[in-house]
Amino acid sequence: MPPRGRSPSGLILVDKPAGPSSFAIVAEIRRRTGARTGHAGTLDPFATGLLVLLSGTATKLASCFVVLDKRYVTDIDLSARTTTGDPEGEVVERSEAPDAEELAHRLEGLRGDIELPIPAASAVKIGGERAYRLHRRGVEVEMPVRRSRVDALDVIAYRDGVARLDLRVSSGTYVRAIAEALGGHCVSLRRTEVGPFTVEEADPGRILATDKALARIGRTPDGAGEAAS
Repeated sequence: MPPRGRSPSGLILVDKPAGPSSFAIVAEIRRRTGARTGHAGTLDPFATGLLVLLSGTATKLASCFVVLDKRYVTDIDLSARTTTGDPEGEVVERSEAPDAEELAHRLEGLRGDIELPIPAASAVKIGGERAYRLHRRGVEVEMPVRRSRVDALDVIAYRDGVARLDLRVSSGTYVRAIAEALGGHCVSLRRTEVGPFTVEEADPGRILATDKALARIGRTPDGAGEAAS
């Protein structure tokens, strides 16, 4: 019999609803399976979409999946900024939304390799404490800049000052930071892809075998073990 917590092993793809935190979803899966459970990248509570969870011995391979590129669809209100860059924050600035030509100009500067400040309401540690906790207490800190890559940033629709965008970005990219750079805030955010995995595949009751999951990202179990060590 396998040691407790090491089985079942593999990947679990979940379509996260708006509201619960990613950690709450992880805890729910852990209670159901009885196995140790981790994640390959979280989503903010207001966001929805694909969470890649690792179960059992697959948790040791998290580093192989955390680095995968992501795809999102987001609605950005370009008439207001909020304290958090999302609908959960307070409005701190209102402005006239740009016309389509100006929006295209702003988007052009956000494609390719970019550097943007990490949002204040994030899980990044500042002086040993999570930034969002400092933010909630009203402590102002200078947030570090993060370099990331935006491979695609396309307008799906633009109406009444709200732009719906389709983004393909490198791991670690904050879509809220992109929204703030555009002069607005995220109204909605949905992750549709993580590497080769899509939200359409999501099924919290199904476990994808580790070897099959690794094959989809071009790795073998032996090579993955070396990369994760």
